[in-house]
Amino acid sequence: MPENTAHRAMAAAVARMPDPTSYQEATLLETELAQAFGARRAVAVSSGTAAITTALAACGIGAGDEVLLPAVTVVMTVAAVAASGARPVFVDADTDGLGMDLGDVAAKTGPNTKAVVAVHLAGRTDGIHNLAAYTRTAGLRLVEDACQAQGTTTRGRSAGTIGDIGCFSLKDGKIISCGEGGYLLTDDDVLADRAAAFRTHWQIDAPDAPAGSRLGFNHRLAEPLAALARHHLARFPEALALRRQQAAALHRAVDNTPGLEPIAAAEEEQPNGYGALWRLTLPRPRAFSIRLAEAGVPNSVGTHRLTAAHRHPAGARFATCDLARAEATVDALLAIPFTEHDSEQAIQQRALTIRQEAAAWTG
Repeated sequence: MPENTAHRAMAAAVARMPDPTSYQEATLLETELAQAFGARRAVAVSSGTAAITTALAACGIGAGDEVLLPAVTVVMTVAAVAASGARPVFVDADTDGLGMDLGDVAAKTGPNTKAVVAVHLAGRTDGIHNLAAYTRTAGLRLVEDACQAQGTTTRGRSAGTIGDIGCFSLKDGKIISCGEGGYLLTDDDVLADRAAAFRTHWQIDAPDAPAGSRLGFNHRLAEPLAALARHHLARFPEALALRRQQAAALHRAVDNTPGLEPIAAAEEEQPNGYGALWRLTLPRPRAFSIRLAEAGVPNSVGTHRLTAAHRHPAGARFATCDLARAEATVDALLAIPFTEHDSEQAIQQRALTIRQEAAAWTG
C-alpha cells in the first residue's frame, strides 16, 4: 500500500489522539469484520496470540484445565494455551493431511479436558467439521486458530466460524494486516462480551462477571492500527484473489517436479492461497527445505524452522508420548507463503529454483 494512502487511512484516528477512552476505529472494524465473514460478533485485539489467549479466557479456561491441540502447529498456539494456565495436550496428525487424528482426540479427552484448539495451518481447515461434531457431543469448547486462514471457506462457511470462537492475526504479511493486531469471530454474545472485558482489564461488564470482578489484560488494538486494518479489509476481495492466483501460479510452475507431491485441498474447501503446499518425498526433507531457504525460496520449515510442537524446545516439556505422524508431516511439509509484493517474475524464479534444487538433491 502506498505510504500516502496509509497515512490517509490513519489520519482521523491520529487526529483524535490523545484520547485514552476512544475506540471508534476498533468498533467500526469489529462491525465490518463480522459482516465480511458472516459472524454475529467480532472483537479486535492486539495480536493473533492475544486472540487465542482471549478466546480461552472467554471460554473459562484456566489453571487445572487441559486443552487439546495439534502437534502440527506453530509454537505461538502452544504459548497462548500455556499462558491461560491450562496444560497443552498434543494430538497426532491424521493420515491424510494437516488435520488432527480424531481417534487420538477422543483417546486424550479426559475429565480435565475443557477445550480443543484446531489450527488452520497454511489456510487449510482439514477435518474441522468432524472435529466440531465431536466437541459438541463431548461438551468441549472448540477454538479455531485461523490466523493463517483469512478468506478460506469450507462448506460455504468462513474459517473461524465453525467452532465456538475463531482467532485471527492482523500481523504484517497476513491478507488483512495492520502491522500487529488480531481479532475474534463468534456467534455467541456471551463469549464476545467476555472477550471484550478480558482484553480491557475486565473494566467493562460481561455476563456473570461485572466490571472489576476478574483480572484481564490490555489486549486492545490501537486506534491507528484499527484504521489501517479497516483500509485493508475494504480491499480484501482483491487481496484474497491475488493470493489464490499466486499459489496457483507456483503450483503450475512446479507441477510434475520429482519429489514434490502437491497437497490438494478437500473438495468442500476453498483455501485462501496463504501458501503453496507440497509433501516432500525427497530424502532428508527438512534439510531440503533449509537448502531452498538458503537459495532464496522462503518456506515454513527452512526459513521459520517450523517443527512439530512436541519437538520444539519450548514445547517438549508438554510432550507425553511419541507423535510420529505429526513429526513426519511437519518434516515433509513444503509450505511457501506469499505477499502482495511477490510478482509473477519472482514466482517463476522461485519455481525455477525449486526445480533445479530438487533435481540436484541427493540428501
